[in-house]
Amino acid sequence: MNTNSELTHRGSAILELLLADYHPRDFTIQLWDGSQIGAEGDFSRFNLRFNSPEALRLMLSRKSSDLALAEAYIYGSLDVQGDHEAAMRLANFLANRRLGASTILQVGWNALHIPRGSNNGRHAVRLRGKAHTVARDRQAVRFHYDVTNEFYALWLDSRMVYSCAYFKQVDDDLDTAQVQKLDYLCRKLRLKPGERLLDIGCGWGGLVIFAAQNYGVSCKGITLSENQATLANQRIAQAGLQKRCQVQVCDYRELSEQGEFEKIVSVGMVEHVGRDQLRRYFGQAMSLLLPGGVFLNHGIACRAGDESKTSAFISRYVFPDGELLPINETLRYAEEVGFEVRDVENLREHYTLTLREWARRLDLNRSRAVEVVDEPTFRVWRLFLPGSAIAFDSGALNVYQTLLVKTAEGSRGLPLTRSDWYLEKRSA
Repeated sequence: MNTNSELTHRGSAILELLLADYHPRDFTIQLWDGSQIGAEGDFSRFNLRFNSPEALRLMLSRKSSDLALAEAYIYGSLDVQGDHEAAMRLANFLANRRLGASTILQVGWNALHIPRGSNNGRHAVRLRGKAHTVARDRQAVRFHYDVTNEFYALWLDSRMVYSCAYFKQVDDDLDTAQVQKLDYLCRKLRLKPGERLLDIGCGWGGLVIFAAQNYGVSCKGITLSENQATLANQRIAQAGLQKRCQVQVCDYRELSEQGEFEKIVSVGMVEHVGRDQLRRYFGQAMSLLLPGGVFLNHGIACRAGDESKTSAFISRYVFPDGELLPINETLRYAEEVGFEVRDVENLREHYTLTLREWARRLDLNRSRAVEVVDEPTFRVWRLFLPGSAIAFDSGALNVYQTLLVKTAEGSRGLPLTRSDWYLEKRSA
């Protein structure tokens, strides 16, 4: 068995080989025995701390590189102190690193006999059944959203809106930005008192409550999470909106209210649908709308050509069975079932700001978060949030709001301009 000094020597050699082409090396590395590899200059943006040789073993395993690095962090053998976004850029470099044959041999030689550790806490998801069936989608959604309501409440806004906020100024606080987003959705839908609104994937009910209170509509929200539905209905009761609002645990494919809604909205749900179900998803929305009705679909999209670059970490620890498609492909399915595309807006920069604020708030509440869940679960989100911020900041991911209309005979019933979306006074 290797002694500690031998392991440290091998670990240093492996890291020097892996990072030979990474410049500027604006970070420090600390190994499990306290020894350090310094930054190239006087300034260090973060410290990469290897708490045990297990981190190196995971990095050099046969798993995909992004998953190996993620698991090293999740289970505590690797730590980051300082700028997490800068550390994520380093992680992206390592995950996409292509080593030459001689380097592989040197790394492999030094990696011999690195000990194996054990992992406790949140584990990778194991789903049963065929992808994107109703039963399996329930498993996937609950894996992510039923972590506990209290955990999400620690870092989301007071309404617990778990989607991209809308910033009029970069320094808007999160609560203000989320109210602005909810109002912006209602304006785009042009909600009118007495109309019926369906929210597909309503989360904790923030939008249905807001729309009922401020626009005088009757709202139905659906979610596959029992935790979300329970809290949403509690909040509806506290607001005295039981006669005009309801949230139920239901799959969109199980809805039977054909032609009963003037407006439908779906925020951050289409990513869970899957390519094979998209035609059915849009077809179901079409059948639930009255003629002339409007569907606002808000969802994340990848760049064209990047469909195959799904992160193994995200798939196994965050959003199992999630599928991101380019916006042109999603719109094709919408048009094929008969929707007319009336407006498409990319809010990419807004999601970058939102994710950074979520990460900041999660950090502030770390102690309580670890009490509510556990250290590995906290680390999953601490990795996921800044990693996603980088993806939106770089343009690798985008988030689109698409306004679709179920065309009726003659007029579409929409104004000629978007000017009413930007009025300061709400419509009700």
